Amino acid sequence: MTSENQTMTMIMSLDARGATEPRAVAPQTDIVGVDDAVVRAEAASRVLAASSRADRARLLRALASALEARGAEIIAAADRETALGVPRLTGELARTSFQLRHFAEVVEDGHYLAATIDHADPDASPAPRPDLRRMLVPIGPVAVFSASNFPLAFSVAGGDTASAIAAGNAVVVKAHSGHPLTSMLTARALRAGAAEAGFPDDVVTVVFGTRAGVDLITHPLVAAGAFTGSTAGGRALFDLAAARPVPIPFYGELGSINALVVTDAALAERSAEIAAGLAASFTLGAGQFCTKPGLVLVPAGAAGDALAESVREAASQVEPAPMLNSRVRDGWSASIATLTASPHATTLLHGDEPGALAAGVVLVSMEARDVIAAGADALAFEECFGPSTLLVRYTTTAELDEVVRLVPGSLTGTVHGGSEEEHGASVAAHAYRALAERCGRVLWNQFPTGVSVTWAMQHGGPYPATTAAGSTSVGASAILRFLRPVAFQNAPDLLLPAELRDDNPTGVPRRVDGRLDPTPEEL
Repeated sequence: MTSENQTMTMIMSLDARGATEPRAVAPQTDIVGVDDAVVRAEAASRVLAASSRADRARLLRALASALEARGAEIIAAADRETALGVPRLTGELARTSFQLRHFAEVVEDGHYLAATIDHADPDASPAPRPDLRRMLVPIGPVAVFSASNFPLAFSVAGGDTASAIAAGNAVVVKAHSGHPLTSMLTARALRAGAAEAGFPDDVVTVVFGTRAGVDLITHPLVAAGAFTGSTAGGRALFDLAAARPVPIPFYGELGSINALVVTDAALAERSAEIAAGLAASFTLGAGQFCTKPGLVLVPAGAAGDALAESVREAASQVEPAPMLNSRVRDGWSASIATLTASPHATTLLHGDEPGALAAGVVLVSMEARDVIAAGADALAFEECFGPSTLLVRYTTTAELDEVVRLVPGSLTGTVHGGSEEEHGASVAAHAYRALAERCGRVLWNQFPTGVSVTWAMQHGGPYPATTAAGSTSVGASAILRFLRPVAFQNAPDLLLPAELRDDNPTGVPRRVDGRLDPTPEEL
């Protein structure tokens, strides 16, 4: 998994709680090592692309089982490196294996291929039509960049890896510096699982070090990139992917403020419930969720004051928690210092920070008029990755509308409305539609933290939430990122993919001459 010509600069695994000494994991991967990993991934991609959907589904289930078989060791390493806790990480490992199995079901279903057949028609108008057959095919090796805040579900064995392999592509993962030992152990598990399933173990390889990430995204055999992390880091990789002699798609999940709107009607019905739910949501996992509600629009007046006080009281009961690493903690501190220093900000809560990595809960309030005056450059629209949220107090629906229009592209938008506000003319319904224009997922009377792995999930959004608003990194449709369409014209049956042959030996759903086959009535 590394070359023999690498320098001996070692990647170190750090104990997030400082209880044990740093541990050397692997040498940084030099350009020779990256090239070796990608070349082997390209060979593995050819095997994957030639495999049947049934065999790829079997592979994905084998990867899930291999991950679970080594789960105790992986969870222990992840807890040491991230301080996220064994209960949280146990659940995350279950989610990770679940999404591998979920993509096995997606592959077996076959709808994702969009298989389409138009038979030849010499009498077609306005001109004779040739035989055309179209479907999606694998693109080739995928570069995956791990996230810091989910060392399992968005890392080496995460959704990007699962969806890329499901599509028929091998992956090369750039391990995150915050959990290199977890990454190495996870990769070993997946490689063993692939071998046990009869596939090349190079369906997953891992490289280490910042420079390796640059070499990886610019390697000519890499066909696409997938990233979850900071706006600055993701944008830099996106620019490299676009500047290549042959540009490649780059699916980056970057920053998101996830605006949440609360109306007077909602407060009149369930103010205490909203306060408790909001406090739990923005402090979950020390606020290190990409879907954390970071901006909350609350009515001015007595009801809004009561909500702010209830949120402050609930949040003050949350114990300071260690953040993932010193870099994340330093970034959080800088963001909070800038926000609370604003002359327009009122700090309602600034919790204690007893340790070097611990972060106390922060709650800040601003007036909507000040946010509007600052425009798109307002501090309200900058992500603070940690346990904080900003209450923006609006006095009129016009102020609410104007702030919502300024909200940058986000992963989520949420509205809490009253029971009578579901009709289209209400304040809540209007805000819901407005947020849908700038968010990938809009919620009604719930909270955005927590992303389900389902067929209908959308986890994406307009820039800067992602670099590709038309895609998702979670859910069945994530597979579409790593496929491309090919149309076969007048091809003999033996040269066609099985899914496009006349006898349809794999039974994949298709559209034939404009009609679904099988028809909805036959399903």
